[in-house]
Amino acid sequence: MANNLFLSVKTQTDIDARVERVLKGLGNPEPPLRLEDVRELLKLDLSFYSADDPGVLREAISRVRVAAIQVFQRPTLIIDAIRKFSLTALYLPDRKRILLDQATPTLKHRWNEAHEIGHSLIPWHQEMMHGDNHQTLSAGCHEQVEAEANFAAGRMLFLRDRFVSEVRSVAPNIQSVKALKNTYGNTLSTTLYRFIESVDSQTPVVGMISCHPHIIRRPNDFDEHNPSKHFIRSLAFDHRFSKLTQVNVFDRVTRYCGAQRGGSLGQAEISLCDDNGKPHQFYFETFFNRYDALTLGVYQKPESFQIFF
Repeated sequence: MANNLFLSVKTQTDIDARVERVLKGLGNPEPPLRLEDVRELLKLDLSFYSADDPGVLREAISRVRVAAIQVFQRPTLIIDAIRKFSLTALYLPDRKRILLDQATPTLKHRWNEAHEIGHSLIPWHQEMMHGDNHQTLSAGCHEQVEAEANFAAGRMLFLRDRFVSEVRSVAPNIQSVKALKNTYGNTLSTTLYRFIESVDSQTPVVGMISCHPHIIRRPNDFDEHNPSKHFIRSLAFDHRFSKLTQVNVFDRVTRYCGAQRGGSLGQAEISLCDDNGKPHQFYFETFFNRYDALTLGVYQKPESFQIFF
């Protein structure tokens, strides 16, 4: 499970300025953003690879750092690294080439490509790929770098503050997420993620991307201690409800979700306690797109009586 990581204001401002230059270079396009136009502007190449076919990579690769491992000359070493770390995309700065795993579902190609473009925009990422091995071996450093690339991808695909303004002008619910998904041409999962991070700074909002919550629909490898793929918090939620974990939230969500194979799984008013132990009312709803369950919980008001969570 991955919690969304909050970057410093300075880092966000720096990366956002680089994204802004790209969008201005494209004439501030209307959504959905055409990534082929971004690649042409930045003179980036796009290729596909297969972890089962080393020959696909042999022509493209001279060297690349994969999950903090420097790989020289032999493409088969990169294949081994791809398999070990389950990579679905990578960026080769020496060739200005983005490689996407052709086995990944097509719907995920757009985000993966934007993520690698994000790496290409951030100069210190390219420096790290040829830099100090002790620094880049740090798990915390790797997490930071990935969060920065995700931030760049999100700001680019959702056209920076245009999306933020639209989020803050609509009702905070799954229906709004669906509508914005259609406008910006991104997946429902990535739209939910950016939606939660774009709500106003005063509203606690939380979300999850998980397997089907109903007990009869869960996969055989379901881990009750790590039930979600992504646990997404708005800044206000993180400040006021930082003690709540994905396990706490998932447990409450399972109580209202039905066993439907797709569509809405249910909604409910749920009480969650803040960091001071005071209960507050949230409105939760969950939608299943037949791949992932997407849950959105939006703050309503303080509870007028004490409960125990």
